[in-house]
Amino acid sequence: MRIAVVGGGIGGLCLAHGLRKAGADVAVYERDLSRTDRLQGYRVHINEDGADALRECLPAANWARFEETAGSDGNGFGFLTEQLKPLLVLDQDEEKHYSASRITLRQVLLDGLDVQFGKKFERYEQNGAITLHFEDGGTAECDVLVGADGIRSRVRAQYLPHAGTEEVGVVAVAGKLFLDENDWVPRALLDRANTVVPTSRCGMFLASHDGLGYTDTDGLLFDNVRPYLMWAFAANDLDLSGSLREAVLRRIGGWSPDLRRIVASSHPETVSEWRIRSSKPIDRWPSTNVTLLGDAIHAMAPMRGIGANIALRDARVLARELTTGGGISAYEEQMYEYGFAAVRDSLRAAKQFADGSPLVRTLFRTVLRTASAVPALKRAMF
Repeated sequence: MRIAVVGGGIGGLCLAHGLRKAGADVAVYERDLSRTDRLQGYRVHINEDGADALRECLPAANWARFEETAGSDGNGFGFLTEQLKPLLVLDQDEEKHYSASRITLRQVLLDGLDVQFGKKFERYEQNGAITLHFEDGGTAECDVLVGADGIRSRVRAQYLPHAGTEEVGVVAVAGKLFLDENDWVPRALLDRANTVVPTSRCGMFLASHDGLGYTDTDGLLFDNVRPYLMWAFAANDLDLSGSLREAVLRRIGGWSPDLRRIVASSHPETVSEWRIRSSKPIDRWPSTNVTLLGDAIHAMAPMRGIGANIALRDARVLARELTTGGGISAYEEQMYEYGFAAVRDSLRAAKQFADGSPLVRTLFRTVLRTASAVPALKRAMF
C-alpha cells in the first residue's frame, strides 16, 4: 500500500514518521522549495496528547532531540485585570507540557524523512490508483492520499468541496518582546502564561518562552531562538488603521503601563495580524481512500492552544489505523468526534475572549476572584 501525504507541516511529518516506523511505504510532498523555507513563527504549546503522539511516532533519536530543544511551558496559568491585578492563578498540572519552537520542531520532524520539496499539489484523479498532479507538471501515484495541507487545503477543496472555513468575527494582533533587551518585565508575566480579562470587549494573552534551540548541527538547521514574551491581543471590532502596534495601543490606553510598554517596545517586524477562521460544521462523510488531518479538516481558533496537538493526535491515530487494519474509516470515526469537538470548544473560547458585554465580563471576573478565595470552587471549575 503506497501512502502519499500532501503537506509537510507538523501533522503530516509526524504521520509520515509513524507510518515509516511501522514499515509502510510513504511519500511526503511539500510545496516549500526547501527545508529552510519556513523559518518563522511563534513557539507552540505541546500538551500531553501531542507529546504522546510524537513519542509514539518518532524514532528514538528524533524524540530525544525534541525533548532537548523544547522548553518548559511555565508554572501554571493566571487570569489578570488590565491593571495586572491577579484574579486567579492556577498551578501547573501534573502533565508534562512543552514549549517548542515551530521552526525547530519542523526541523526535528524533517530529520530522517525524504520529503519531496517544491511540489505544489494541484489535483488528483481516481482510476483504480490515485494519481496526484502538481503545478510543475509532475505526477505521482498512490493507493491512499492524506491531505495535510493546512487551512487552505487543496485536497479538501476537491474531496469535500462543501467543507471549508469561515471568519469568526475576531481580529488578533500578536507580537514578540525580546527579553534579552528588556529586563523590566514584571515577574508574574514571565513565570506563567496569563490572560488579561478587561471589562471591555477584548482580551490579551501573554506567555514567555526560553531560548532553547540548536544552530546547524549534524546537518540539521535549528533556529537559535532568543528568549521572548509573546503577546496576542484580540477584539471583534479592532480598527487596524495605522501601524499594528498603534492599533493595539489605541485600545489599551487605560491599561497597565507595563502592558502598553510591552506592545510599544516589540519590534515591528515581529508584529502581525490575522482574522481568525474556524472550520464550518459538516456531517460525517463516507470514508474512501482519501482522508484529511489537522487544519485541512478541522481548523480551529487559537484561543485554547490545542490546534497543533489535535493535528498530532490525528497523525498518531491515522498511523495506527492504517498499519493495524482499522483503516481510514476507523480513523475518521474518531477524528470526527474529537476534532470537531475541539473546533466548537475553541470557537466558544474565541468569542468569550473577544466579546461579551461589560456586565458579563464583570461577572466573570467576580467568579474568578471567588474561585481564587474558595479552593473547592476552584477545583470544581478547573
